[in-house]
Amino acid sequence: MASAHGPVAPSSPEQLTPSQLRDLFPESLPLFPLAESVLQVWHGAYNSGLLPQLMASTILPRMVLCPARPPRGTRTSNGATGATRSSAFMFPYFIMLIFCGIPLFFMELSFGQFASQGCLGVWRISPMFKGVGYGMMVVSTYIGIYYNVVICIAFYYFFSSMTHVLPWAYCNNPWNTPDCAGVLDASNLTNGSRPASLPGNLSHLLNHSLQRTSPSEEYWRLYVLKLSDDIGNFGEVRLPLLGCLGVSWVVVFLCLIRGVKSSGKVVYFTATFPYVVLTILFVRGVTLEGAFMGIMYYLTPQWDKILEAKVWGDAASQIFYSLGCAWGGLITMASYNKFHNNCYRDSIIISITNCATSVYAGFVIFSILGFMANHLGVDVSRVADHGPGLAFVAYPEALTLLPISPLWSLLFFFMLILLGLGTQFCLLETLVTAIVDEVANEWILQKKTYVTLGVAVAGFLLGIPLTSQAGIYWLLLMDNYAASFSLVVISCIMCMSIMYIYGHRNYFQDIQMMLGFPPPLFFQICWRFVSPAIIFFILVFTVIQYRPITYNHYQYPGWAVAIGFLMALSSVICIPFYALFQLCRTDGDTLLQRLKNAMKPSRDWGPALLEHQTGRYAPTIPPSPEDGLEVQPLHPDKAQIPMVGSNGSSRLQDSRI
Repeated sequence: MASAHGPVAPSSPEQLTPSQLRDLFPESLPLFPLAESVLQVWHGAYNSGLLPQLMASTILPRMVLCPARPPRGTRTSNGATGATRSSAFMFPYFIMLIFCGIPLFFMELSFGQFASQGCLGVWRISPMFKGVGYGMMVVSTYIGIYYNVVICIAFYYFFSSMTHVLPWAYCNNPWNTPDCAGVLDASNLTNGSRPASLPGNLSHLLNHSLQRTSPSEEYWRLYVLKLSDDIGNFGEVRLPLLGCLGVSWVVVFLCLIRGVKSSGKVVYFTATFPYVVLTILFVRGVTLEGAFMGIMYYLTPQWDKILEAKVWGDAASQIFYSLGCAWGGLITMASYNKFHNNCYRDSIIISITNCATSVYAGFVIFSILGFMANHLGVDVSRVADHGPGLAFVAYPEALTLLPISPLWSLLFFFMLILLGLGTQFCLLETLVTAIVDEVANEWILQKKTYVTLGVAVAGFLLGIPLTSQAGIYWLLLMDNYAASFSLVVISCIMCMSIMYIYGHRNYFQDIQMMLGFPPPLFFQICWRFVSPAIIFFILVFTVIQYRPITYNHYQYPGWAVAIGFLMALSSVICIPFYALFQLCRTDGDTLLQRLKNAMKPSRDWGPALLEHQTGRYAPTIPPSPEDGLEVQPLHPDKAQIPMVGSNGSSRLQDSRI
């Protein structure tokens, strides 16, 4: 059946079989298992006269390597959404940064620094709204549980990268399926013939059937996760992931064993070294062929997506998530600041640097993805992904194309580990500080290490179900519901309670007493009007355009979505429940009197240290036990430890207990 010029089609269509079709595509043999089932359909179509013999010898490589380019914003075969996570996201992202992110960041820093208390103690400003602090603790608990699971997966990939050949580079592993088609296996096809296109109906049929499954995706889904078919089917606990989860929590605990004394030193490394890795990956990425295509995909606006509420909601969630607003962590860390520290300057520098880093990381990611898309001969939207798929599927697959790929993989996942640990330090310290400040007796002040250990052990135990075969379903459920719109609700209520219950004039005076100048007019307007309004409208439109969560092609069942809503409400519901509790225990002859007493600041609201209690906070009579005032001791860490300021200098807190 062959000649010097290659295979010759049989003289009769009725004699064409799948094995003979295999002979027609010698250049496609590495990918032939991917199309085995399609060839059966193709055989019937050919013998029915639907396929000309000329097309039969040229179409398969093009259908595998050059699928039709989907419109940006549509969901691709691997679950990626083209536009909504890239360029259409940039404009809302910066709007949310300017009018919500930076103002709320400054508010939380000034709030915690003024009172020198954690996310619970600061609500002496208006005890009725202490439920906001409990809501922050609930959110931090959820995020702390599943975020360390993400770190443990990064640890797993980091350890797996310590090899000569990355395990997700080829399709010759025991866990791979016949549908696997690696970019390295397909590299010899990119320079092959570029066949003509099929008639419309058959082209659509084959394009639907010949979906490429990458070895990195199969490594992630079939080996690392051993993914079950349903969120309710937990299967077995993945022992390698469980071990890495234990390593993650041990590292976090050891770094926080002495509180901010130890974590402050570790953060110098975890916050700066990722910039070194990003720069190395950026320089390597932009020098690759096709990098410009990926960067242009990242930067090109899609204005038709701007009007979608989901894009604005995602931008708000990303701002709150990246800056840490409404987690309680900003309030907690600011409570360790020197009282007169310029937190206004810090908020501007940190917010802009943080978001600039996110944009910079986008260049790093999309330069590599552009190179991969160019290598495959497809659009960037076919290789781009979001969520876990970007960090553990798309980018690792792109790294396999680089020389010395294990080295780049080690650097990338080491960077992810460091970035994750920095966030986890803040989350754990938020919970520990809130507990210690709330109990505030001498024993717990001296035994803070045991509190840290208890929180770490609890976090490890609660994270075990997320290492099961259904763990990724629960992780994404928690990420989409427990830490999404509840953040903006909590932040909005915090802003409204400070501005309108405590009073904007009072708060502006507090900031002037602390910093020596009032907040700029822009921040005053944003706090009082702009930020709450933007958050409210985004929340409304997000509810209107709500769509249930999916993972790739898996649709979450109704009971799982209900659990997601319960997790979201569990943090928000703390606010009205505690308000009712405080209302019942507050003195007053009438409901209106009780309401006023519950909302006004408690008598111990103000700067924690006596030397800072000036002006309207100056004590007229020294407190005595007969006054009935409960004088709570200040945590030693907030009084006598060396503090690290925004300029990197170490200094001693200028006060005594």
